[in-house]
Amino acid sequence: MFAIPLGPLRPTSASAGDESAELRPLEPWKAEEFLAHMDRGREYIGEYIGLPDVVADLDSARGYLQLYADRQAADSGRLYGIWLAGTLVGGVLFRTFDAAAGTCEVGCWLEPAAVGRGLITRAARVIIDWAVVERGIHRVEWVVSSENGASVKVAERLGMTRDGVLRQSYAYRGVRHDMEVWSVLGPEWRKSRAIAADAR
Repeated sequence: MFAIPLGPLRPTSASAGDESAELRPLEPWKAEEFLAHMDRGREYIGEYIGLPDVVADLDSARGYLQLYADRQAADSGRLYGIWLAGTLVGGVLFRTFDAAAGTCEVGCWLEPAAVGRGLITRAARVIIDWAVVERGIHRVEWVVSSENGASVKVAERLGMTRDGVLRQSYAYRGVRHDMEVWSVLGPEWRKSRAIAADAR
């Protein structure tokens, strides 16, 4: 199993300063660890996304991970966990992945103890880079509630462009949310990657 380092991390007042973070596949055999992580962050994670409602117990945790294992086998989605100092604290995913059409949608979640470290931005960069460079994906989307300021900031840090707003298109927990569609195109990603490499 691979593990991709995500450091160095931004320090926080609560961090030990020597914490390491890794991106790894999140597979069905990790269901107990996944459920424990979801229980720690259930309220925070569930503010804008329904993942905690889907992962309610061990069977549903295993089922969700199996769903993405099946999608990976079909080349239609993938799921990765973020481990901080050996503890699963969040993840990124290809919610959709269509290599033939050259499109995908990236998503994320994070428990509160890991917020503010730059983990999501770093992890999303890894999987977007793979999608564009290795798989030839032309358009990567990021769909987010307009109320979710932290996720909007990630899209901005990733160099994405806000394509538009789908007004009140997502009904969640009794509230209709405006959903923003952000994207980055393959040529834009490659250009920013080249600029970053030249700056090193």
